[in-house]
Amino acid sequence: MAHTSNQVWQEIAPAEDEPRDVTMDAISVRELSKSYPSRNGCVHALQQITFSVKEGEFVAVVGPSGCGKSTLLKILAGLLPPSKGEACLRGIPIKGPRRDIGVVFQSPVLLPWRSVLENVLLPVDVQRLGGDRYRKVALELLSLVGLQEFAHCYPRELSGGMQQRVAITRALIHDPAMLLMDEPFGALDAMTCEQMNLELQRIWLERKKTVVFITHSIPEAVFLADRVLVMSARPGRIMDAVTVDIPRPRLLEAMNLPEFCAMVSSLRAQFHAKGALDA
Repeated sequence: MAHTSNQVWQEIAPAEDEPRDVTMDAISVRELSKSYPSRNGCVHALQQITFSVKEGEFVAVVGPSGCGKSTLLKILAGLLPPSKGEACLRGIPIKGPRRDIGVVFQSPVLLPWRSVLENVLLPVDVQRLGGDRYRKVALELLSLVGLQEFAHCYPRELSGGMQQRVAITRALIHDPAMLLMDEPFGALDAMTCEQMNLELQRIWLERKKTVVFITHSIPEAVFLADRVLVMSARPGRIMDAVTVDIPRPRLLEAMNLPEFCAMVSSLRAQFHAKGALDA
């Protein structure tokens, strides 16, 4: 009998002493600030940010351009150190890049000389995890995103949306505890972006990874997230945290629901009141 994707993960996933506590904080950020030196003095990108994300929760972060959203994500990814405060993953301070964190950027950043399958397996090769075991996982994940038949194609043979699905698959290959996404669909056309939102929701419902999703689009944030964190203009602060109670799975038609439109309008009004516009 063929393996299901969950069965394949169970074969390679490390055993846990006890079931994962889905009520615990997967991510905790406390009094986090980030400043950069410049010729005109110190630039304060983030100031005293505090929030938490539960295990398996999908949290979107919205804010005006230059408010520090990408800086926050880079700190969570271990790519930048905070100036003050700390960010923790499952109680352990994030001091640098970690194997249990997956990152998806706006550009897929696929290596053109590697096939789709080889690009998905890149973190496995870099971390020397043993390619034979993970090859089966990679094929299962490519099947999950509808790309198994393209496993031996090269990035130039794929559309932009297909390339981004490969990037998401690559971020999931080593079963990370947290998935960070920095405007992953920002460069796609509107129709492809909508389809990718549906695809990401489906993958998330299957995997239930803890996700922090950066976006300029308020409708995208409301469509995808369990909660939306609203950031102020620079220096970025958390102005609000809004729970999205719209049932899942969400179809594109959900964007026409009165409660969806009301939530989008309420979030947008916060930026207009501060003189900032969302993209």
